[in-house]
Amino acid sequence: MGRPRKFEERRAVEAAMRAFWAAGYEATSTQELCEATGLARSSVYNTFAGKRELFLTALAHYMDDRAARLVRLMEDGGTPLRERLRIVLDWAVEPDEDDPAGCFVVNATVEFGPRDPDIAERLERHRRERFAVLKAAIEDGMRAGEIDARKDAAALAHFVIAAVNGIQVAARGGADRATLQSIADTAMHSI
Repeated sequence: MGRPRKFEERRAVEAAMRAFWAAGYEATSTQELCEATGLARSSVYNTFAGKRELFLTALAHYMDDRAARLVRLMEDGGTPLRERLRIVLDWAVEPDEDDPAGCFVVNATVEFGPRDPDIAERLERHRRERFAVLKAAIEDGMRAGEIDARKDAAALAHFVIAAVNGIQVAARGGADRATLQSIADTAMHSI
């Protein structure tokens, strides 16, 4: 009796996500996806219909996971907002040990944003969701007196996203931890 297909799909999507995240769509061959997922070429095509569909599934998996993590953190009313924002920046400075450098969404934005309207819309939808969660939390922090209420909550939410993305790009470019930490510290000072 074989393994349940759902388990295999979940594992395959996670492995494909990491392969695409590390090398990008164009640079990841179908053979590399087979090696990463442990699936035969026919299984990749039977399960996901092709490389692009597997990429879209992997990207959606990443975005759903990261969005859910951000929502959980931002809705944690027991932790002061400035600490929650610091955690968001720290996720970029010191990502999970198994994660490739940078951010899958940022990488996909650079690779596809200007030339693939479908992927660009998916990425923009994800950016809008992150923005809304951060803006709402910042507005709550302003009402609670944790953030200067004279500041613009929308501008701060955009700034946090830009700072996180900048840290991730710097990490992908090889910046050391001290440099990444200094960016995060400067961002927190600005907030």
